[in-house]
Amino acid sequence: MRRLLPVAVAAVSLLSAVPASAAPCDPSPVAQTQAFVDDASASPANADADDPAIWVHPRDPERSVVIGTLKEGGLAAFDLAGRTLQLVPAGPKGRFNNVDVVGDLAVVSDRGRDRIRVYRIDPAAAHVLTDVTDPAAAPVFSTSESEVDSQRTAYGLAAGRDPRTGDRRVAVTRRHETRVALLRLVDKPDGTVGTEKIATVDLPSAFRLPDGTTWAPCEEPGERPQLEGSVLDGRVLYTAQEDVGIWRIPLTPGGFGRPELIDRVRSYGVPQRWDPAAEECVPDGADPGFGGRWLTADAEGLALADGTLFASSQGDSRFVVYGRRTRDLRIVAGRGTDSVEHSDGSAITTASLGRRFPHGLLVVHDGERRPADGDLPTNGFAFLRLEDVIPRQTPRQKSPVRMQQSGPLARPWDG
Repeated sequence: MRRLLPVAVAAVSLLSAVPASAAPCDPSPVAQTQAFVDDASASPANADADDPAIWVHPRDPERSVVIGTLKEGGLAAFDLAGRTLQLVPAGPKGRFNNVDVVGDLAVVSDRGRDRIRVYRIDPAAAHVLTDVTDPAAAPVFSTSESEVDSQRTAYGLAAGRDPRTGDRRVAVTRRHETRVALLRLVDKPDGTVGTEKIATVDLPSAFRLPDGTTWAPCEEPGERPQLEGSVLDGRVLYTAQEDVGIWRIPLTPGGFGRPELIDRVRSYGVPQRWDPAAEECVPDGADPGFGGRWLTADAEGLALADGTLFASSQGDSRFVVYGRRTRDLRIVAGRGTDSVEHSDGSAITTASLGRRFPHGLLVVHDGERRPADGDLPTNGFAFLRLEDVIPRQTPRQKSPVRMQQSGPLARPWDG
């Protein structure tokens, strides 16, 4: 079921905020994965790391597994020291973009084939990841294989359980579009896992600003401002529209509630135009001052921990911690590990994972691993102690993400 919903788009500030200079020391990773190379000569070939997920072992947390997408390079599984346990090929035309975990399943958006792929996780098995995707799985968005070839396909992804029904739900964004689909995972008689579509929603691609003008983010011709980084929090979806900001969308039994824009990128409202000669967006007017404080486009990976929202500000290689005291930070080199640059996805668990991660784990994509492999840039994933990034909270302090409106309202352009 497709729905076009009215959207509340608010200029927001957080309940309390501190400047970066007043934040705790910038953290360093305690472990990192092998470096991957996005080149046909590499092994695995064309491995471009993007998004991680964390599976917590129910009986032995120190044997928990981190899973990461490598686009055409497929899927990788790592132990908590960052050692590679398994590499899963993406297969012909496959391009694994985002991953999340629900129960003992790793759920992957295959943007190359516009499918949801599903892998069962079992560290005691010969292979940690076993493909249990329904072979009859239909495309998420495309109506035909020829439409799949246009690559407006499954892109961002978040998975979780409905807290009331226990249903396993998956939210998926569409590449180069503003559409989000909500799916249900379905167990098949043959032991595979398929999907059923519950609903879709289209977010705005243009906005009415407080000064009465209309603004749309500059994109390549024929493209709309896409969403990718997403996380489910019970019956709420947080999803990042890369050139716009972060949305909060309540989920209902039938699909989606009313979306709300809870933070904006700094360039929100700034006039730009596409320059065909330079093949990029260029300034086309003064900044009217309607942008947010924290995010430099692209707004990317999102993760949650006890009511604290963690977001990648990819344009300046910083991260924003939205909570009782909002701040931003960099992940810097140290402990024999590299700094993190141009990060896409992230994942958090608050579970104690033993000696190395006693108070939880944060995993982030690193888009610029140093040193490079000759002339080829490298990438990978970095592991951080959660308490180095998000201060430990008492039960009384734990609460849902809270923001308050301030200033004039902007609204989507619907004309």
